[in-house]
Amino acid sequence: MNPAFLFSFVFILQLSVPKLHRLMATLTYQDLIVRVLFLALVVAPLPEHAFSEVVHNNFTIARGRELASGCNLFQGKWVFDPSYPLYESSACPFIDPEFDCIKYGRPDRQYLKYSWKPDSCDLPRFDGVDFLKRWSGKKIMFVGDSLSLNQWESLACMIHASVPNSRTSYIRQESLSSVTFQDYGVTLLLYRSPYLVDITRESIGRVLKLDSIQQGNAWKGMDMLIFNSWHWWTHKGKAQSWDYIQDGTTISKDMNRLLAFYKGLTTWARWVDLNVDPAKTKVFFQGISPTHYQGREWMSASKNCNGEQQPLTGSTYPAGTPPEVQVVNKVLSRIKKPVFLLDITTLSQLRKDAHPSAYSGDHAGVDCSHWCLPGLPDTWNQLLYAALVM
Repeated sequence: MNPAFLFSFVFILQLSVPKLHRLMATLTYQDLIVRVLFLALVVAPLPEHAFSEVVHNNFTIARGRELASGCNLFQGKWVFDPSYPLYESSACPFIDPEFDCIKYGRPDRQYLKYSWKPDSCDLPRFDGVDFLKRWSGKKIMFVGDSLSLNQWESLACMIHASVPNSRTSYIRQESLSSVTFQDYGVTLLLYRSPYLVDITRESIGRVLKLDSIQQGNAWKGMDMLIFNSWHWWTHKGKAQSWDYIQDGTTISKDMNRLLAFYKGLTTWARWVDLNVDPAKTKVFFQGISPTHYQGREWMSASKNCNGEQQPLTGSTYPAGTPPEVQVVNKVLSRIKKPVFLLDITTLSQLRKDAHPSAYSGDHAGVDCSHWCLPGLPDTWNQLLYAALVM
């Protein structure tokens, strides 16, 4: 039997029959076609020897999500916690208007009062002073899109709340921004790169090059790198930031976006293998951050996240795992250098209540893509901290 077909079959069956019924109820015909196309375009072309290697390495990746203590940080549930939030938005000088939900009129506060509880251990509470001492004199860079911006601002606020009187320098630019805690010599940098691979301006227009990553020169010399990419790969029309897409020598107006993401992320993985010295640099990949624009995904009559005030209970999401997660897992399974996956997808899917929705100061309409600060990205950074100290 063809192993690609076998994998596709097992991939569907592993949902279990009840879960499969729930998933089918949430998917449109178009959603289903996209998932089948992904399996056909990404999984099927693999040779048999490569396929068996991927299956084996996927097991390795899953084990890699467990720390030396045996704890899976990403399997758990949300619990009410009156000690939250970790900081007040009004006291943090680094929050952009689009994430400052309280300032822009969000009336409810319960969404601020939840902490993540792993099933198999206790998550250490973030200690900003300890973080600064551990990374004294170091440079930490977030690389990605506005979800990286969300997480970067969150970490800066969490640290600032621990050392509110520490001297800081703050620089915001289009491509490279930074916050430096001068008393400790710790710099948090943000490099904007929504695709991780390059976009170049040529005579035909803007070209997204799936096999080029010249911008990676700016990422060298860091002590920690946290990468993220996906949301911009889905943009079309006026929101799309390229005119053509180049795969090797082939230039076209468009291609399957999951396949393009897979090829671009594979180029990033090669960059990591060629340029990262694990003795000097820790590398993380921030898992796929979900959106909540379709209420049917969580079995709700709601049109989107607007008005949602509580997380989903339990530890599973009715619509299941989005196909782009499979792309990330596949690429990470082949990478040779150690990369820790911050597997935040499912725990974030449960937080339909944590988006700016109608309370963004810099986003037209309803924003069910980004996250309020304080809020969910603080948990992402708690998990980052736990991965470093546990």
